[in-house]
Amino acid sequence: MRVIKKRTLVEYYTKNPQAKDALEDWYVKTEDAQWNNFADIRNTFNSVDYVGNQHYVFNIKGNNYRLVVVIKFTPQQVFIRFVGTHAEYDKITDISNL
Repeated sequence: MRVIKKRTLVEYYTKNPQAKDALEDWYVKTEDAQWNNFADIRNTFNSVDYVGNQHYVFNIKGNNYRLVVVIKFTPQQVFIRFVGTHAEYDKITDISNL
C-alpha cells in the first residue's frame, strides 16, 4: 500500500513524541501490505474498524490514539485523514467528511 502524506504522521509525533514508535510501526506495516479487502486489513491490524464511505479507524498504542484513513484498494493507496488522541477522535461529529 502507498501511504499518502506520511508527513501528517511525522508532524503529529513531532509534537507528541510518545506516539512516534506506534505510528511508525503502523506506517511500516501498511507500506508493506497489499490489502484487497477489510479481512486483509484485519490480518495486519486486528483492532481496525470500518466506519463507512471507505473510512477505517485504527487504534494506535493501546487505543491511546486514533488514526482515520481512507483506503482505495484498487490503486493500493491509503490517505491519512486524522490522527489524534482518543478524546479528540470522540469529538468528530461526521467521520465521513474527513
